Amino acid sequence: MKISILTVSFNSARTIQSTFDSIRTQTYRDIEYIVVDGNSTDGTGKLIEANQDIISKKMIEADQGIYDAMNKAIGLASGEVVGILNSDDFYADETILSQVMDVFKDDSVDAVFGDLVFVDPANTSKVVRTYSSALWNPKKFAWGFMPAHPTFFVRRKYYEQYGVFKTDYKIAADYELLIRFLAVHQLKYQYLPMKMVVMRKGGVSSKNLKSNIILNQEIMRACRENGIYTNAVMVYSKYFRKLFELF
Repeated sequence: MKISILTVSFNSARTIQSTFDSIRTQTYRDIEYIVVDGNSTDGTGKLIEANQDIISKKMIEADQGIYDAMNKAIGLASGEVVGILNSDDFYADETILSQVMDVFKDDSVDAVFGDLVFVDPANTSKVVRTYSSALWNPKKFAWGFMPAHPTFFVRRKYYEQYGVFKTDYKIAADYELLIRFLAVHQLKYQYLPMKMVVMRKGGVSSKNLKSNIILNQEIMRACRENGIYTNAVMVYSKYFRKLFELF
């Protein structure tokens, strides 16, 4: 069974080689690896060319932001299962895709997700926070919680049936998509109790107060648009839990 892994990039020369290396070392071999780059100017293009041996399809052209680029990558995918590996992330070990695809042998499973590890950008062996999806369920969307999106794998047919990322969201289109898939359409998911993806700390959704405000406004919008009741008190209460994730 083929899996399509999608990486979108823009000026990612500092980090994308570790993403490529992570794909190269996976024990699962039936991988369609797709790279979409937004016309980077920092040398990312040279690294893409240097790693052609693992890249099945590529697209290098200007885009309208990360979600537009992700949608382009989804449009290129032909695998039965689709996963997204960001250009500053890498898999926790070389067996991740093998374990994910073992779960998809069960035809009743529509989606899989696991745990995410945040690391120090200057020292990727130093874990600063763990995002566990263990206790998540669809009712928690109203409280500002979603399963770790970088660990989310889903059968490609559901992008075709239920749509892709909404590009009028700045930060939380992944949140809205997961609501649509897991709450509205109730895809059958399985949680894998393992650290699946390593992410360098400092993403756009948490880089400053303004980003956090936009994120939470979009989370509430995503809930409203999909018929889930929430409010600011419910969504902002999640920050108390995040304190515990540091330990």
